[in-house]
Amino acid sequence: MASPSRSGAFQEAVDRRVERFTESISFDRRLYRQDVAGSIAHAQMLAERGLLTVDEANAIERTLREIEGELDRNEFPIRIELEDIHMHIEHALIERLGDVGRKLHTGRSRNDQVSTDFRLWVRDALDRIDARLLDLQRAFVGRCDGDEGIVLPAYTHLQRAQPVLAAHYWLAYCEKFERDRERVADCRRRTNRSSLGAAAVAGTSIDIDRHATAARLGFEQVSANSLDISSDRDFAVESVFVLSLIALHLSTWAEEWILWSTAEYEFLELPNAFCTGSSIMPQKINPDVLELTRGKTARVIGDLQTLLVLIKALPLAYNRDLQEDKPAVFDAFDTVEATLELAVPIVAASRLRTDRIEARLDRGFLDATTLMEHLIKRGTPQRTAHHAVGSLVRAAMQQGKRLQDLDLERFREVEPTLGPEVFEVLGVRRAVEAFVSYGSTAPVQVAAQVRSWKDRLASGATERRTPAGVS
Repeated sequence: MASPSRSGAFQEAVDRRVERFTESISFDRRLYRQDVAGSIAHAQMLAERGLLTVDEANAIERTLREIEGELDRNEFPIRIELEDIHMHIEHALIERLGDVGRKLHTGRSRNDQVSTDFRLWVRDALDRIDARLLDLQRAFVGRCDGDEGIVLPAYTHLQRAQPVLAAHYWLAYCEKFERDRERVADCRRRTNRSSLGAAAVAGTSIDIDRHATAARLGFEQVSANSLDISSDRDFAVESVFVLSLIALHLSTWAEEWILWSTAEYEFLELPNAFCTGSSIMPQKINPDVLELTRGKTARVIGDLQTLLVLIKALPLAYNRDLQEDKPAVFDAFDTVEATLELAVPIVAASRLRTDRIEARLDRGFLDATTLMEHLIKRGTPQRTAHHAVGSLVRAAMQQGKRLQDLDLERFREVEPTLGPEVFEVLGVRRAVEAFVSYGSTAPVQVAAQVRSWKDRLASGATERRTPAGVS
């Protein structure tokens, strides 16, 4: 039997080299569940419109479920000449049902069929990413109680800057991943629009009900312009952009924890189950998972670049170039999902080396800004106080001392009215306790934020709107 995609207009068989060049079954077979779900919804709508009988629609659904089961069990035969998963499923349907199977494609084209299946797949994949991000946020918040009271140096320019509570660090990542989840939800909303029934490019003269199929498939809207529908891959590009930002946030976290686990920092002990060794140096415990987390970010960004270049000059409407969108999208989702899966247990099982952190916490004059603000609160102009504390830092550095080790007379050289109370704001822990602003590392602020995050994440899974049968 000839491929269903080739009409009677063709006078000669397709060249085998063309079949090899144009096939997409090697990568789009993973859309089979979405294709079955979309085809069943379409068949049910055709029956409602009198274009199929109820018995025909039931036979189509029953047979499509059989085909789906065979694909689940890897029992379904794959033939390169059938090009893609859509033609494979339709060909099998026609082989088993004859003319009844041939009726299924009424009122639709492969253009809207592919777009519909792809949207369903991306929607489901976005939901999986959101669930992984939620798990990662919970892992960071789960650390906050156990690390309560631990103070870490915060860095700017990779130089010690000011002291912060460890929980404040963990919640910073929760904020980043929350923005990622917001972008996932927003992208999902634009993805969740039905293409089905737009047909090839101009719509169809057959009286179909696109809103009915959209409702069956859990779509929130029906795309309104058939020309746009055929060519639109914004949802695919946007989803990979969202994944790129997630990957970048994961890379930032990985880079930081790689540094923290070095002998130079000695802040963090990574779980051995997520590290590897050296083939020659027996002492090595390498943070390979974190390094690959950082490295795989390049892949995701590359996938985004692929999609942007792919669509940059395509005229309306559908062009076969768009077949090449799926490998990049699949790879980006697979990469980020796998990375998130490993990030959760690494965050949960890593241990802060509090003895090493505490032993070096007074290095770097982390209390200098607090001293400056103490002077400001006493009436000293900010720039004057900034210069004065800088001179105190220089004096302490020259003597190999901390600020709190300087004599009161040295403080009075920059501000004669200072008394012994100045020592009450010096030292790392006093500096932490001095913070008061909203969003700061003040203990009361951090405690409130931890409580807030616990409440938000307790029911933080985004609402799932995927209907049964689409996974």
